Amino acid sequence: MSKLKGLAAGALALAALSTASAAEAETRVGLLLPYAGVYAALGEEIDAGFQLALEEAGMTDEFAIVREDTEVKPPVGLAKARKLVLEDEVDVIVGLVSSGVLGAVRDFVDGAQVPLIVANAGNDDATGSRCSKYITRVSFSNGQVNRPMGQWMYDQGIRKVYTLAPDYAAGRQMVGAFAEAFRQAGGEIVGEDFTPFRKTQDFGPYLTKAKAAGPDAIFVFYAGGEAISFVKQYDSFGIKADIPLYGSGFLTSPLYVNAEGPAAEGVVTALHYVPTIDTPENRAFVEAFRARTDRAPSEYAVQGYDAGRALIEAVKSGADSREALASALAKVTYTGPRGPVKIDPATNNIVQNIYVYETIKGDGGLTQKIVGTVEAVADAPNGCKL
Repeated sequence: MSKLKGLAAGALALAALSTASAAEAETRVGLLLPYAGVYAALGEEIDAGFQLALEEAGMTDEFAIVREDTEVKPPVGLAKARKLVLEDEVDVIVGLVSSGVLGAVRDFVDGAQVPLIVANAGNDDATGSRCSKYITRVSFSNGQVNRPMGQWMYDQGIRKVYTLAPDYAAGRQMVGAFAEAFRQAGGEIVGEDFTPFRKTQDFGPYLTKAKAAGPDAIFVFYAGGEAISFVKQYDSFGIKADIPLYGSGFLTSPLYVNAEGPAAEGVVTALHYVPTIDTPENRAFVEAFRARTDRAPSEYAVQGYDAGRALIEAVKSGADSREALASALAKVTYTGPRGPVKIDPATNNIVQNIYVYETIKGDGGLTQKIVGTVEAVADAPNGCKL
């Protein structure tokens, strides 16, 4: 496409770009994110990270952004994806928070042959049995984030675990990956429950049932508003005093951990990014994001940032069509805020470190203490044939 070709040339010769018209250089990007409802804060954080990447590259004028709200509803997400491609004629789609929405749009973007950069949704199948050369993920897969915790928790002497998660694709895949790894390590899952997604306000009955099972620990996946409610109730119902809480790092995301308050202290979770990673790349990113937003970045921010950076790198490589852009995205590799990252050519899923961290009280509020690192975690192809 001429738009992509013009941008690639401009990225390699900034002087020429400065005299080119915006129309000649412009690449149309569809940001498909939740901007309202339970995951609105996540969508806004990804958006902010994406914009920061463009700003740092000095390329905000070279991308035309069209935003659409998925409402965290698969049918709505599919309808908005169709609009972005068929009406807005975007060159690439970036975003998707919900695994359910990703599952809904997969066949459309594959059939339309439009590149999709997944900036959050961890649906395992999207880079597994239902992978596509047009789908590149720069966030995580649901299994990738949770598998390392199975062995890690067993190594800490934990033998019996009860699991909880919301009843939708991500919830089942997140705790399923943990449970499989924990059992393989020698542990026992003594019970599980799946709570109605976006409908559960009272976690008391589930927590009571978990406590009665007598586990050494509880492992959960919750995010957004549900995470805040769950962590607070885990404390208020008296479970915290008796049974330690572990989970996916989304449970205590820097984006909303202060809203959880003291209840979050001592909770141990695992994630691909925390703002306390002590590297030059991350320190620079944290400083830039704070300057832009007046808050520390979360994993959602770094996912948006890396989506932007991956897109810029792919365009700089000379991609001049949707097909070429999709191929270039799969070859992106660099060291960023979360550490070394690359795209696995077998799956189009990201390969990255997973950090185990404890939420602790810091000078300026709650913060993250890294207590373990599992390096270069990749997914098996799991049926993927690109």
